[in-house]
Amino acid sequence: MASPPPGMVLVFALVLVALVLFVTERLPNDTTALAVLVSLVVFEPWTGVTAAEAISGFASPATLTIVAMYMLSEGIQRTGLVERLGTMLGEATGGNERKLLGATVGTTGLAASVVNNTPIVAVFIPMITDLAGRYGLSPSKLLLPLSYAAMLGGTLTLVGTATNILASDLSSQLLGHQLSMFEFTKLGVVIFLVGAAYLLTVGRWLTPARIDPAADLTETFDLGNHLVRLVVRESSPLIGYRVDEAGEELAAAGYDLDILQIERDGEAFLASATDRRFEDGDLLTVRTSLQTANRVAGEYGLRHRHRDEVTEDDLSETPHRGTLVEVVIPGESRFVGKRIGDSALDERFDTTVLAVRRGDEVTKRDLDAVELRAGDTLLLQTTAGAIAYLADRDEVFVTHEAEDPGDLDEAVQAETNAEPLDAHTPVAVAILLGVIAIAALGLLPIVIAALGGVVAMVATGCLRPSEAYEAVSWNVVFLLAGVIPLGLAMQNTGGDALLASLLVASTAVLPLIGVLALVYLVTSLLANVITPVATVVLMIPVAVDTAARIGATRLTFLLAVMFAASTAFMTPIGYQTNLMVYGPGGYRFTDYVRVGAPLQALMAVVTTVGLVVFWGLR
Repeated sequence: MASPPPGMVLVFALVLVALVLFVTERLPNDTTALAVLVSLVVFEPWTGVTAAEAISGFASPATLTIVAMYMLSEGIQRTGLVERLGTMLGEATGGNERKLLGATVGTTGLAASVVNNTPIVAVFIPMITDLAGRYGLSPSKLLLPLSYAAMLGGTLTLVGTATNILASDLSSQLLGHQLSMFEFTKLGVVIFLVGAAYLLTVGRWLTPARIDPAADLTETFDLGNHLVRLVVRESSPLIGYRVDEAGEELAAAGYDLDILQIERDGEAFLASATDRRFEDGDLLTVRTSLQTANRVAGEYGLRHRHRDEVTEDDLSETPHRGTLVEVVIPGESRFVGKRIGDSALDERFDTTVLAVRRGDEVTKRDLDAVELRAGDTLLLQTTAGAIAYLADRDEVFVTHEAEDPGDLDEAVQAETNAEPLDAHTPVAVAILLGVIAIAALGLLPIVIAALGGVVAMVATGCLRPSEAYEAVSWNVVFLLAGVIPLGLAMQNTGGDALLASLLVASTAVLPLIGVLALVYLVTSLLANVITPVATVVLMIPVAVDTAARIGATRLTFLLAVMFAASTAFMTPIGYQTNLMVYGPGGYRFTDYVRVGAPLQALMAVVTTVGLVVFWGLR
């Protein structure tokens, strides 16, 4: 047997390195993709990829369509329509868990079929969390199904997910056939209905209740022994110090301690937002361990009030609107890869990090040294203005905010009397429906229809240009543009043909439908550990080549890859919405396997059979 050519070996080596980096996240995924792009051109004599071909991903119809759909989704989101749907959930279900779960799955799935599912889930997380808390339900029972429903809904239309749009572009290149808007909706409906039935029955039973609905935010992050009250004695050397000066003094002495709040004469002040100097009798609320609190109290003339319990309410009642907020770090945040101590959250935003949850692990000590990753959940003490600023710029997205007990009646009233929708709502909805109709009827290519929709959104005032650009997840765009030439290199060097030959060999023991199922399973496993976009780029040429060699319908095999890549249920890292609910739900990595593996197996059977029924094998 002849040894593989050097170019093929090199491309497989690049693929392997990329896979390792995708899984370990030693580099951001978009940076890894760009590194692959550069490497393909540097080694052009072996990879056959020219500079023009390497950057062609940035001008790809798939890339431009995805950019436009992000912008259109933002235009819809800014109307308040999605928030109104959340309000309707509470009214329609009356706090019944089964009804709320059913309404969540149905609403999210249908919305995600026409609007990008990432902002849908981002808006629904705090909504679902608040509803769960109001009715005494664990948000964990609802958040994982929320993510899964968004993924299932993405299989309904061409614009449901980025992988669908990319698959359509690859279909045009490899088969000369571009997927239409509703070409695969018939199977998408079956997949969504079966998946929804699973989530409402078996999935509901398997999904754990990790978050106690009765717990406030301090209890959720297990901060009982890390929130302490100290009284300033008359003899304390800290008298006359400002908060920042005292903090520097304590840090220089090696103490891991953050001053959160000062109480004086019955008034509470957010420590990071006040320039008051310490006085005799001041009551300080601090984040530290009990041992550190005792040592600091002894050395600096403070009295430790051992029996005082610090609750969410205690930290959310200051004249400066100080509040506790639970947030998640999205992949595009500038905080990703930075240590908390280097983030300038305290200096620039009057914000203190109290704890970091990564999966089911909560870090409460030495927080300045913690390097933030995408998907980390942070408990912050901050101000309303600071958190609004950070959320508007997609540096964080808010999953839960402490509620002033005095505002509870107002919250209930707001639920029944929701604010009116934006005046641009009918126009924005009409534009989105127009884009879908034009693409579905084949009047214009989807990329032109979507870009035209963006122009219409801006021209009618539904969206400002700055909002449109900020709405795009540029890390996804660079990831997509970076991995597209990798698929080209696989074809140039014969790498896809080699992988296809391995799948063809399985026909010795498997029938054609078994080979189709194998393609689905291999794709879904890859999508669970690397990004779905990269999986589609790598697997569609292999699947199409395999189908051609065994005399099967090439479109059927291409669609198998597309559906499998869109339904990566078994890990929190494969699909972005899974990562978004990881921290707020308090899930463990194994929860995704526990709930997602049976659903993945069910989808493998349903999708494989559906593909054969609707498109045939030969």
